[in-house]
Parts: sequence; structure tokens; C-alpha cells
Amino acid sequence: MKTNEKTDVDNKDNSAAQVLGALTYDILTGYFQPGEKLRMTRLKARYDVGVGPLREALSQLLVKQLVIVENQRGFRVHPISKAELIDIYETRAEIEALCVGFAIERGDDEWEANIVACAHKMKLHADLLENEPHLWEQYHHDFHSAIAEGCQSPALLQVRDALYEKASRYRNLWLKKNMVDLSVFDANKKEHEALVEALLSRNAATATAIIRKHILSPSLILQATAVIDNPFD
Repeated sequence: MKTNEKTDVDNKDNSAAQVLGALTYDILTGYFQPGEKLRMTRLKARYDVGVGPLREALSQLLVKQLVIVENQRGFRVHPISKAELIDIYETRAEIEALCVGFAIERGDDEWEANIVACAHKMKLHADLLENEPHLWEQYHHDFHSAIAEGCQSPALLQVRDALYEKASRYRNLWLKKNMVDLSVFDANKKEHEALVEALLSRNAATATAIIRKHILSPSLILQATAVIDNPFD
């Protein structure tokens, strides 16, 4: 392959990867709403790319179940539902508990230190909750990822990451609904502190019980509201 041909392929691959990342983010954070039609003209303008990289990105999002395809009528954002919410979060709770159990068995001193560091960063940036909860969510993500990585199972972590991504749309609805209710995050903070204590003391029974409850909390709150049926009201 000639150099200029290889460059064209690399640029195409980079464009598709960039579109995939940007479009995934826009779907997970609700820029594109559940069930919304993804029109090519709008996508081309937003991401400044051609139809090729867009179709490639949409095909990957179809596999990840973040978009659906209509018969000869293009793509839509995957709808949300209470049934899917329950299924994702109940499965996540068990996968996360499995990660925690293995991590307590296999995690070393570096694993413990990383958990403490991530917990500290999350606490330091708690002020983001009131005005920029999505920025705080990154610290929260890093904290839980640091815990899970101690399981040392690439296969298990791959399943966890896929579920975490699918749950993100629901979690972002939960953040949107509860960002003004700091009592919700006070309870969340106490769960984090109790979880760290259980992890560092290698108390698997307590840690897995805490993580199950912690993961299920947003689901239970959303189920008790009409936010799933009317997510952008």
C-alpha cells in the first residue's frame, strides 16, 4: 500500500473512532434523547465528517445496543424502559459484587492505595455535584473502576464496562433528577466511606453487600418516579 493510501485509511479510521466516541457520549448524556431519530444531515454537521465514518460508528453502536435500526429508515437512539433499567441494574449489582469479591482476594497494596487516592479525589471535588454533576461522575467512575480492577480478570472487567456504559443513560437521568437534593449524595458519600473501610479490612461479606445496595440505589429511585416514562420533562 502506498504511503498516501495508508494515510487515507488511517484518517478514515481515526474519524470513525472519534465519531464513535463523540456520538456515544452524546447518547449517554442525553444530548440525543431516547427514541430520537438520528438524521445524517444533523450528524454530519455536528461531527464534521462524511457518511462513511458515521455509518461505521452507528454500526458499532448498534452492536452495543445504544441505537436501533428501522427498516430502511435509518437509526434511532435506543429507547429506555423500566424493564431494561431493572435488568441492567440487577445484573450490574451482581457483576460488581463479583468483581469486589475477587478484588478482595487478589488485590495488593497498590490496589488499596489507588482506592484511597480515588476516594480522596472524589471527596475533594464534591462541590461539582451542585452545578456540574457529570464532571463529578468521572471521579465516581474512577473510584469504582479502581476497586473493580483488583479482580484481575479481563473477561469480567469487559462485561462490567459494557454494563456500566449501558447503565450510564439511566444514571445520568438519576443525576439530573437528584443533583439538587444533596441528602441523596450524603447517603451516597456514607456508602462510599463504608465501602472503603470494608475493602481495606478485607471484609468480603460487608463489601459485597454494600456494593449491591449502592449499585441498585439509582434504579430504585428512578423506578419510584415517572422519569423513565418522561425522561426530559
